[in-house]
Amino acid sequence: MNGGKRVIILDGNIMMKRVLVLGSKGMLGQELVRVFAKVGHTVTGLDSGDIDVTDAPATRERIVALRPEVIINAVAYNAVDSCEGDEAEFGKAWRLNAEVPGELAEIAKEIGATFVHFSTDYVFDGEQKGDGYDEYAEPCPISRYGESKLGGERSVAAVGGTFHIIRLSKLFGLPASSASAKQSFFVKMGGVARDTGSVSAVDDERGCFTYAPDLAAATAELLLDEVPSGVYHLVNEGAATWFGALVEYFRIAGIDAAVSPVPGDAFPRPARRPKDSTLRNTKRPHLRGLSEALLDYSVKSE
Repeated sequence: MNGGKRVIILDGNIMMKRVLVLGSKGMLGQELVRVFAKVGHTVTGLDSGDIDVTDAPATRERIVALRPEVIINAVAYNAVDSCEGDEAEFGKAWRLNAEVPGELAEIAKEIGATFVHFSTDYVFDGEQKGDGYDEYAEPCPISRYGESKLGGERSVAAVGGTFHIIRLSKLFGLPASSASAKQSFFVKMGGVARDTGSVSAVDDERGCFTYAPDLAAATAELLLDEVPSGVYHLVNEGAATWFGALVEYFRIAGIDAAVSPVPGDAFPRPARRPKDSTLRNTKRPHLRGLSEALLDYSVKSE
């Protein structure tokens, strides 16, 4: 059972560890580096310019030399549509999302480190009839991207050791410091709205959004609490469609633009999306609600 909603507070009264963050310049990775450094851990951040995680021997050598006590994998292939019908792109997705996590988990187990890996709501088909998928729900992806992410979950679990698989959904936050990182939904749509005065957003795909700073802090708390190995859902409370979340963001940010609800097929996309991939958090304290997270995001984005 979780302990209910609470404000995430981290202080220095904890045992400091050597933490390695892979994908350190991404939207989530940069927040992980900030949070873990803030509470006094010794943090090493490596991004694509520093290490090629697909080069298994070189990666192992580099990580073993660093001797981290915690390895956090925030690296992922996330071009959902590109890998759907392109075999070469799917090969890249499978390598980065399915195989590499297992290799990193092997390294972590070998050196006695805790391994943290991030997954997605896209491991589910979105056809559930209840109030969301909990951590024990059976995955059933409907896209090749989802298949690759489920492959990563399974490869990590198969290795064993001390590991935490954290599922998130619809990540947003401050722009990544990596030029190759994906923009968040609110950045893209806010730009369109300012340029044209109106936008359309899908209103038949529902799920939970995840604010990168909140996820990073919740990840630090999860490690602090020394929870059992397994799967965890860490998303902001309050499911919404893309349309609903955008309307709320524009209201909070004071963006004067018309937002029109449209069905998903208004934007032809190669990969199928789950209709309702709401994630239920039944194991950990709940993250704050979406509106509160959007307010914080709006203020920091100014």
